[in-house]
Amino acid sequence: MDWDAKQVTCPSGKTSGWWTTPPSLAPYVTASFSVADCRPCPLKSSCTRTDARTVTFLPRELYNIQSESRAEQQTQEWLSRYCLRAGIESTISEFVNGHGMRQCRYRSADKAHVQHVLTAIAVNLERIGAHLPAAPERRPRTPTALQDYLDQRGIARPRSWRVATHPTG
Repeated sequence: MDWDAKQVTCPSGKTSGWWTTPPSLAPYVTASFSVADCRPCPLKSSCTRTDARTVTFLPRELYNIQSESRAEQQTQEWLSRYCLRAGIESTISEFVNGHGMRQCRYRSADKAHVQHVLTAIAVNLERIGAHLPAAPERRPRTPTALQDYLDQRGIARPRSWRVATHPTG
């Protein structure tokens, strides 16, 4: 990009014929190449799918800041700081997607805070539970006298009793 001449050069060496900064809330610059340059170009398939390429990018000051930020992202210091953020992002995603925390159930800030704290406790308990060994398989309890009576008379047990199986039934 030649900022002073307001031109962009494509990979095959052609320069853009049109450069504009349209009015917008988000500042950006648009540069376009002519159809006569793009249509016969042998590099067209790797550059654009249309007859003429249009390139959109940030103004010079913002472009330079973006370039510096992208270069900084390749350093080991930035990557180690980003590892912390990745962990935090996954926790936020778990809260939003797993526990419906995108919207609060309550209107006051105090009640919303209580909801957030209780949800955080629940998430921590889930995480702790994931690291605990599985509980040993428990034998079903022996039937009570009432259950034996119901079974002898052929009366169906209440739904909550159906979990425990009777040795004869």
